[in-house]
Amino acid sequence: MRLILLTCLTMIAFAANSVLNRLALVDPGMGPAAFGAIRLGSGAVALMLMVWLRQGSRLRPTVVGTGSLALYVIGFSFAYVTLDAGAGALILFGGVQVTMFAGAVAAREPLPVSRWFGAIVAFLGLVYLLWPSGAGSIDIAGALLMMAAAAGWGVYSLIGRKTVDPLGATAGNFLMATPLGLLLWGVMPDGVTVQGVLLACVSGIVTSGMGYALWYTVLPRLQVSVAAVAQLTVPVIALAGGAVFLGETLTMTFLIASVLVLGGVLISLLPGGRARG
Repeated sequence: MRLILLTCLTMIAFAANSVLNRLALVDPGMGPAAFGAIRLGSGAVALMLMVWLRQGSRLRPTVVGTGSLALYVIGFSFAYVTLDAGAGALILFGGVQVTMFAGAVAAREPLPVSRWFGAIVAFLGLVYLLWPSGAGSIDIAGALLMMAAAAGWGVYSLIGRKTVDPLGATAGNFLMATPLGLLLWGVMPDGVTVQGVLLACVSGIVTSGMGYALWYTVLPRLQVSVAAVAQLTVPVIALAGGAVFLGETLTMTFLIASVLVLGGVLISLLPGGRARG
């Protein structure tokens, strides 16, 4: 039960990132490069403080971890210039699922038939959620940027399962990724607003820094495929947040898709069938 609650809390934090990022960029005075750099920097400061306060932990950055985190944060920030919170989260975690399931297959992780079926049901729910809005309403450049972010986050989650010090690894990767965010902001300077900076700091410190440290703690106790399917709940949560804070429409389509996604997750967690892979 504790593992389930921690996983749910982490998914809420992930969804909150979409809402916070979109809220900040609704103001034309706040730019995506600035948001991404501040998010990385504030997260790094908070995480380093937690490492300092915790005995036995130290900074443990890796090249792959730093690169994949930077790709995720930067792609995520720029994608939300044109994407709604729900649609962006759908593309992100649909892509994350593909990346993590590919990793599970490559690692020859046993995949029960129920997990494949649950993943398919959940993903169909996401497709149903997006489909009525029409392909023409999704900005292609934004979608491609979010797909790149999905690849980055999928790889980051895969390598996170093997870390022995989740907090140290997250802090180290945030610290090393911050100069990359600042460099991009220097090359592509854009504006800042007080509200945008505050939202970026909340995203960096709370829903990113602390959220990712928690995710790295939970990941080693989850199979790759279970982690991938669990993340499919994030677009539904993000769409709900978008409806409350951004005025995005909450419809019957959303409710039906929610049933499919959550039902698929539950199915994937049931024992059953011969493992494949």
